Amino acid sequence: MAVQSDSSGTAGYSLFAGQPRGLSTLFFAELWERFSYYGMRALLTLFIVAPLTTGGLGLTTVEAARIYGNYTMAVYLLAIPGGYIADRYLGAHFAVLIGGAIIALGHFTLAVPAETSFYVGLGLVAVGTGLFKPNISAMVGGLYAPGDERRDAGFSIFYMGINVGGFLAPLVTGFLAQSDTFKNWLSANGFDPADSWHWGFAAAGVGMTLGLIAYLMQAKRLEHVGRAPAEAAGSWGTSILVIAGTIGVLGLTVLSDDPRFHWLRAAFIVIPVAAIVWYAMRGDIDG
Repeated sequence: MAVQSDSSGTAGYSLFAGQPRGLSTLFFAELWERFSYYGMRALLTLFIVAPLTTGGLGLTTVEAARIYGNYTMAVYLLAIPGGYIADRYLGAHFAVLIGGAIIALGHFTLAVPAETSFYVGLGLVAVGTGLFKPNISAMVGGLYAPGDERRDAGFSIFYMGINVGGFLAPLVTGFLAQSDTFKNWLSANGFDPADSWHWGFAAAGVGMTLGLIAYLMQAKRLEHVGRAPAEAAGSWGTSILVIAGTIGVLGLTVLSDDPRFHWLRAAFIVIPVAAIVWYAMRGDIDG
């Protein structure tokens, strides 16, 4: 996903590690988004297999692995239409805002103690992450003019935010979901301690909300970066093809869980490798 560069000169920079002013905006937004993502993911399989009497879904480890795998796959696969929509229609800035709002809504939906809300919430988080994740990374690149030597250091700082969020999140959500101390507090205040899982999911939603607030409060530091689509809008036919193709692959992946269609898993490995080899032979891949 391409975005316009912030090449306004020294006026566009601050003392945040000697980097463009907008890097701190993206750093904290990404930190909190990763907090929400890893905070929820730390609870996901444990919640799925936890007995119904303790507030979980009571499913088997096989079912938990299937749900976890399909969810994780959807998160990354949906980055394809997410990047396309940003490049052609929304611009990275609005894709990040909309994606972050959908992620927060997804986590708060997970906080509702009902099986239906669990699956709806997972779907919302996957869709929102598909919009948010590729485009905020593209905006980091857009902060730098071509050839700017600080670019690599800037991405290192940005990824440090990912690591900080990913480290802190399980500590917070895990405490809320399974700590006896917190469960006792819930009981003492009239709440069902079996719903402690959902307080953990809610904390992930709060994290994403904080990320959105931080982003909006400092968005002016980004100036024009990501404000406009990087490319002219494509035809609706192409857009529909991209979205339908992604949904189709998602559907085939879910279908591959059926023993009768396990052969699809081999196809998911062979086809991408064949495509890479084909592009390399055409000279479309540098290396």
